[in-house]
Amino acid sequence: MAPGSLSGRVALVTGASRGIGADVAKYLARAGAAVAVCARTEEQQNERLPGTIHSIAQEIANDGGRAIAIRVDMRDPDSIEAATTQTVEQLGRLDIVVNNAAAQMPGTIDDFEPRHLELLWGVDLRGPVLLMHHALPHMRAGGGGHVINVSSVRAVFPGPGPYTQDPDEPRIDRGIVRGSFYGMLKAGLERFSQDVARQVQSDNISVNVLSPQSGINTPGLLYFTRRDTPVDDLPFEVADELGKAAVWICEQPPQSFTGNILFDQDLCREQGL
Repeated sequence: MAPGSLSGRVALVTGASRGIGADVAKYLARAGAAVAVCARTEEQQNERLPGTIHSIAQEIANDGGRAIAIRVDMRDPDSIEAATTQTVEQLGRLDIVVNNAAAQMPGTIDDFEPRHLELLWGVDLRGPVLLMHHALPHMRAGGGGHVINVSSVRAVFPGPGPYTQDPDEPRIDRGIVRGSFYGMLKAGLERFSQDVARQVQSDNISVNVLSPQSGINTPGLLYFTRRDTPVDDLPFEVADELGKAAVWICEQPPQSFTGNILFDQDLCREQGL
């Protein structure tokens, strides 16, 4: 692999055993970064959820890049801290963090299980906050870096009512997409990202938010939406625009490009990616 714009940098990507996280990890590796592929999945248990941290790390290696596989549970503070330490020990530094791991939950305010809410809170908000906390000292020690927190269009709320139901709005059983829980936590992550961006700007560290602008047929999404579709017919998609956007963000000067709430398609179009 020829030297790229991110050569010499080290990235840690969560939720990277499949879907958006795996695609972003591969794009960062193609741009020259060494990548810590982080997620819980070490062995594939379900044909509808292909990929493991080891298979993605191997794909990167086969493509000429450098990657290590690290099991991390974003609900476990000790696991998060250990992942940052292991990344630095094995790859020498830490320059880029992509908080991509996320969980969805079924239910609405009238019908949900508290255990699901605890899972969602742990993975979607507390986990990214803890990862930033443990990663920032390593990034400061290396002279700066970039944090990209992956959000969602579900964080953009509709504003004042009265409301009408949009017939084109995607719906999934028991409100897993339309429900407010996921959007609530992603909105919180966006707000906190901008506050952290203000705190670490002088350390030459940027914190930006990046969201897929439309639905991407990742294994995780299709697992919930197409359970009756034969596996061979599942239309898996690659998050190309999000991957290109992530690389572009990491190419920008951290002190001058920070605190942005970005959408992959808009960014790719504006920057000609």
